[in-house]
Amino acid sequence: MKAKYAKEFFFFPDICIMCTLFLVSFGFLIPSLTSLRPWITFVAGMAAYSAAEYFTHRFLFHIKTPKNPFFLKLIKQLHYDHHSNPNDLHLLFLPVWYSLPNIAITGVAAYFISSSLVITNAFIAGVIIFLLFYEWKHYIAHSPVQPVSSLGRWMKKVHLWHHFKNENYWYGVTNPVYDWALGTFEDHKNVELSQTARDLEQRGK
Repeated sequence: MKAKYAKEFFFFPDICIMCTLFLVSFGFLIPSLTSLRPWITFVAGMAAYSAAEYFTHRFLFHIKTPKNPFFLKLIKQLHYDHHSNPNDLHLLFLPVWYSLPNIAITGVAAYFISSSLVITNAFIAGVIIFLLFYEWKHYIAHSPVQPVSSLGRWMKKVHLWHHFKNENYWYGVTNPVYDWALGTFEDHKNVELSQTARDLEQRGK
C-alpha cells in the first residue's frame, strides 16, 4: 500500500523535476563535503525553507482575495483551489513555475552574500531537500497513509484542522514551531468552525 503512494508521489511531474534538481545540485556538492562550511550552509538552507513554509503559507497563499483577475487566477492555482479540493494532486503540490523562479532568486541572493558557487549550491540543495520534505508531509496529510511516528500523525491531524476547522490557524505543515511562536496555534476545541475554510475566495464577502 505504501509503495503505491510513494510511487504516486515521486513520479508526479513537479516532484520528479525537483528530485532531479536536488540530485544534480547535491552531486556537484559532494566533492566539497569534506569541509564543514558547506554542511552548515546546507542546514541553513533547510532552516530558511522551514521559515518560508510558514510565512509564505500565511501571508501569500492566504492573502486577501485579489480583485485583479490575473492575480486571482494565480493565487487560486497556488492555494485557494487546494482548499476547495484538498485531495487533488494537481492542486496539492507547488507547481514548478512557482518553485523554480523562487529557487533561482534564492540562488542569486546566496551568491551575492557569499560570492561562492559552492556555498550557493549548498544553500540551494538545503532549500530543495526541505521543499521535498514539505511536499511529502503535505502529501501524507492528504493521503490515506498513516505516518509512522506519533509526531507525524499529530501534524497530519493539525494540518487537517487548518483545512476543515479554521483556515486562520495551523499554517505549519512540517512543524508547529512558527505557529507556536506567532500565535496561530490553538487547541482546535477552542477555535470556531470557519465557513470559508473550504472556500478562501469568499472571505470578507
